Amino acid sequence: MTKLSVNINKIATLRNQRPQLNIPDLVRTARICLGAGVAGITVHPRPDERHIRGADVPVIAKLVAEYPDAEFNIEGNPFEGEYMNHCRRVRPTQATLVPDTIRQSTSDHGWDLAKDGARLRPIITELRSLDCRVSLFMDPLPNAMRAAADIGAHRIELYTEPFAAAYAKGDRRSVDAYRESAIRAAETGLQINAGHDLNLDNLGFFLANVPGVEEVSIGHALIADALEFGLAETVRKYARICAGGSA
Repeated sequence: MTKLSVNINKIATLRNQRPQLNIPDLVRTARICLGAGVAGITVHPRPDERHIRGADVPVIAKLVAEYPDAEFNIEGNPFEGEYMNHCRRVRPTQATLVPDTIRQSTSDHGWDLAKDGARLRPIITELRSLDCRVSLFMDPLPNAMRAAADIGAHRIELYTEPFAAAYAKGDRRSVDAYRESAIRAAETGLQINAGHDLNLDNLGFFLANVPGVEEVSIGHALIADALEFGLAETVRKYARICAGGSA
């Protein structure tokens, strides 16, 4: 069974439009998700605080700690802003390292480990010393999986936007690179996560065709679906797909 982690960035984006009201409340939103059965909560605190703010991180960490089986996942670029300090302070279950910059509207590519592997290695070593599981955001390049294992990562998170875009156009062949990458990753001892633009339409197909996906992190589409179905029911729909069923 694949675990579902809900990314609450979009909730924070809406709150930040009128922050003095604290509506919607991140804690209340995350609690609804956890109560509906999600395995974890994901945040991505960017340096410009366009959505998740630094002050949100310990608050959400404290909430998740109330649920013994839930995981807290902090995404971000370890070379920018306060990312590493967030991890040092709250020691999340998982640290997902993403090579994004302030200029990007969202994450749009994985790590180039030929370029960045050497400087990531001590970061990964420190995060492991904090008892964080380390996941590297990676493009579906089978030959890159060995390098991720060699620098000490526990997992890779496959960047699924290209798959989602192809799927929306009726192209199912793009999943092949993800399947091969997952197989190669598993052969090196890595576990597999996936995320970005997965939704109710494409998630089931992806999980049926990519073996061994331990976790998916979903935010944008899930929050959009919640406007139609309600947040708790939307979480349950995604969780049913993760369990191998239909929404």
